[in-house]
Amino acid sequence: MAQKVALITAGTAGLGAQVARVLAHDHRLILNYANNSTRAQDLIAELNKIPSSTPTPPSQPRFAAIQADVGDRPSVQRLVKEAISQFGQLDVVVSNAGWTRMTDFGNLEEGMVDEDWDKCFLYNVKSHLWLMHAAKEELERTEGSFVVTASLAGVKPSGSSLPYSVTKAAAIHLSKALAVICSPKIRVNSVSPGLLLTEWGLKFPEEKIEAATQATKLKRLATVKDVADHVRVLATSRSTTGQNVVVDGGTSL
Repeated sequence: MAQKVALITAGTAGLGAQVARVLAHDHRLILNYANNSTRAQDLIAELNKIPSSTPTPPSQPRFAAIQADVGDRPSVQRLVKEAISQFGQLDVVVSNAGWTRMTDFGNLEEGMVDEDWDKCFLYNVKSHLWLMHAAKEELERTEGSFVVTASLAGVKPSGSSLPYSVTKAAAIHLSKALAVICSPKIRVNSVSPGLLLTEWGLKFPEEKIEAATQATKLKRLATVKDVADHVRVLATSRSTTGQNVVVDGGTSL
């Protein structure tokens, strides 16, 4: 059986890179990146060391990286077109890009910056919509899966900023709406991690990381691998759509 093809946006660091690692043994992958081509090529070199469950014909690429700004609609359309042109199909899309600016969530004045609202809405909501629209025809053909990276901040008012929290809530609702609109051929789900200690998550003050840890019922933060494993389930399940899977150690309980 031919391997399925997955496109991962913001796919070369943090959660995106870990999703690539958990899919690599049985998927061919297109890794989208914004500007760091060296990091993209380093990850591809790492992925090439992961054994493939099915031999890939020499004429078919196993992994590739494509630069595109997912906050620009023509770039999103080009990304999908190039991905299908290079790999011949598209079975899974992991819409993982997002944006925030670190502020004090509890300070309303810091949540009143129009530029933050606009950029959060662009990358946390519209980018997912544009990506689905661009990939819809191909995902219908392959009866594929679309997974959005949301956040615990979209479930429970919290997180790095008010605009981030509100737009992540919108991303969750968008995913549910797309699950209705794109059924029955395409499954659409979202995953909502709590604080992840990625390069970005480590920018939080130590006391905030400790407070987030203590707020979990399990007294430990979910790891990037924990979340990536859930993304894999959503990407491969044939019977799940319209769901938001919260991976937060019980913080939201």
